[in-house]
Amino acid sequence: MTLRGLTWDHRRAVDPLLGALAGLDVQWDRQPLSGFEHASIEALARRYDLIVFDHPHVGDIVAAGCFAPVEAAAGAEADYIGPSLASYRMAGHVWGVPIDAACQVAVYQPAALARLEADVPRRWDEVVALGRRARARGHWLAMALRDIHGLMTLFTLCANLGRPCATDPALPFADRATAQAALEALAVVAVLCPPEAFAWNSIAVQDAMAARDDLVYCPAVYGFATYAEGDRGLRFADLPGPEGPAGSTIGGAGLGVSAHARDPAAALDFARRCAAASTQHAFALHHGQPAHAAAWADVALDARFDGFFGATRATQAAAWIRPRYAGYPAFQRQAGPLVERHLRGALDATTLIDRLQALHERGARP
Repeated sequence: MTLRGLTWDHRRAVDPLLGALAGLDVQWDRQPLSGFEHASIEALARRYDLIVFDHPHVGDIVAAGCFAPVEAAAGAEADYIGPSLASYRMAGHVWGVPIDAACQVAVYQPAALARLEADVPRRWDEVVALGRRARARGHWLAMALRDIHGLMTLFTLCANLGRPCATDPALPFADRATAQAALEALAVVAVLCPPEAFAWNSIAVQDAMAARDDLVYCPAVYGFATYAEGDRGLRFADLPGPEGPAGSTIGGAGLGVSAHARDPAAALDFARRCAAASTQHAFALHHGQPAHAAAWADVALDARFDGFFGATRATQAAAWIRPRYAGYPAFQRQAGPLVERHLRGALDATTLIDRLQALHERGARP
């Protein structure tokens, strides 16, 4: 039987599955990044045997009973970089095999940075100083500020400052002073970015940085190793948080097995193959960004991606897991535009935090 799978529509997601696992009987459909972030996971599980998904859906998966546990296939947490496997663990089971690891890191254009005779920032105050220097020369910083991407950076900065946002909807959403400080830090950088930043997601900002010569540096974006591969020309660095590289909001992707899979044994076996160190090494050879720790430590792979893995490993290892409670994806969908409105100057910080708290509380209701 041919299994039916769903992944997201980018070569980082598609090429590893088609190239590293060629010959296995899986028909892969693709959805855009926005679908990957927002789709109803229960509905997808009724249509597909295998689903590449984002770990914030885990709470909904457990509540709906729509995936099969995959701990028998996944291996141990120590096999993976940072909290990759932990992000898919809930209610005594693992619901996804980590096949892609990412978090918010810095990315820069070496030629643009050289023109400013500037070093890669290591702390947030250095980012602001670089941005002001860039603006004086007609250059810009860059950020992905569209929809949920500003929310992810708010999460990252709160965690970096030592008081992460709550992952339990029964607790207050955020320490108000910390959230205020994080929003101020984010807003200072946002005004040093071009207006187009409000139309950019993680892919779009890196596309723009690869294509333009006036975008110098982005302090926090979900890193794509493919932009350091070959002639793409971008370089990456650890998160320049106010308190160093810790607390970046983990992203990445996992492979789930539907509870409705037509051939559960074959689907679980495919997941087991994806968890193997040799497979994840091969993922990187097909433009992927593996989650396996051995791949992140591989010197040859690091060289292939111009130092991406070595330059961001400390950030990935110290990443923070955002909320995953049942109903959280709905919070994310509604909260992202609110953060964007604040950064555009249409919503003050106090009102924003109040509204985020109200949305967060809804997750505690049956």
